[in-house]
Amino acid sequence: MKLSLDNKELSEEFFEGSHLLGIMSRLKDYQFCWQVNGMLGMDFRINNEIEIQLTKKKRNYFFAVYEFLEPTGSLEHYIYNNQFDGEYLLPEFRNLDFLWLMKGDIVTREQLQQTINGLRQINGVQLVSELTNEKIKNKEHMVF
Repeated sequence: MKLSLDNKELSEEFFEGSHLLGIMSRLKDYQFCWQVNGMLGMDFRINNEIEIQLTKKKRNYFFAVYEFLEPTGSLEHYIYNNQFDGEYLLPEFRNLDFLWLMKGDIVTREQLQQTINGLRQINGVQLVSELTNEKIKNKEHMVF
């Protein structure tokens, strides 16, 4: 009997009840997170243990993931770098530089809108939009 991992089910579970924002910005990832931390009162840090590695055309690509766990409640925030050396974590969103995932707790429309508005205040951020699960083709790329 051969057991196989159901990536579709795994990614559905991973994304259940989550929100995803797409961000276009000319800032480097560490500069962007520093700005987010300052403007939105968060504490994003790079987490090399959950860095995403994809292999395409016999090459490895590494996508940095920054993490912030809210001290109260169980809401987790992750900022993914969508680009590495000409490859994309989510190729269907080539125009986006960062992906912000919120999961683990309920996020109200108001909280989400506050985050979006805060991000739009950051110098160097050109676009912030909410991405719906149906639009994301390569969801499994974001599971760690």
